[in-house]
Amino acid sequence: MSNDHRFSESECAAIYRVIAERRDMRHFCPDPIEPAMLKRLLAAAHQAPSVGLMQPWRFIRITDSKLRSAIATLVDEERTRTATALGQRGEEFMRLKVEGIRTCGELFVAALANGREKHIFGRRTLPEMDLASVACAIQNLWLAARAEGLGMGWVSLFEPEALARLLAMPMGSKPVAILCIGHVDAFYPAPMLAQEGWAEEQPLQELLFHNTWGATD
Repeated sequence: MSNDHRFSESECAAIYRVIAERRDMRHFCPDPIEPAMLKRLLAAAHQAPSVGLMQPWRFIRITDSKLRSAIATLVDEERTRTATALGQRGEEFMRLKVEGIRTCGELFVAALANGREKHIFGRRTLPEMDLASVACAIQNLWLAARAEGLGMGWVSLFEPEALARLLAMPMGSKPVAILCIGHVDAFYPAPMLAQEGWAEEQPLQELLFHNTWGATD
């Protein structure tokens, strides 16, 4: 069956390539990002789908060096707490590089907006769809950055209330991710945690069910 809506072979190949080669980056060069490019990346994020078209994402660009350092300190504190919670794997975890906050060219905090309770379209039984919408915006940003040759890392090692206070966020809002974006010397050939032996990727066939949970055919 022909499909007049399909993109060209080269365009489709580029989409699949950028998805396959996206990496959660931790190693950055401090070079600045061209303003026009940064504008394109944020526009791509803003074009993400959102439940009820509520667009719950907010992006806070961190340009103050002292604030960047304070955010890095929050992450260091949570990194230590996470290592303690991991028990026997704590020392191994502490050897991992888990963020690039101090060296990336641009630093953003992605957050959920306040006042979300008024949006019930698509959220009456699944209120967490606002978070899913923010995740879609982050993924758009990530893929656009990779297409532009920039690395991005999603950092989740922080205490949300402490970060919200640091950024003077209003009641009801919530930080979701610290996003490091910047130029890199090279992209990891495979996910870094797989390279470091921390975890292995699961094959798709083990995560795909048919009709009922656990049914594989």
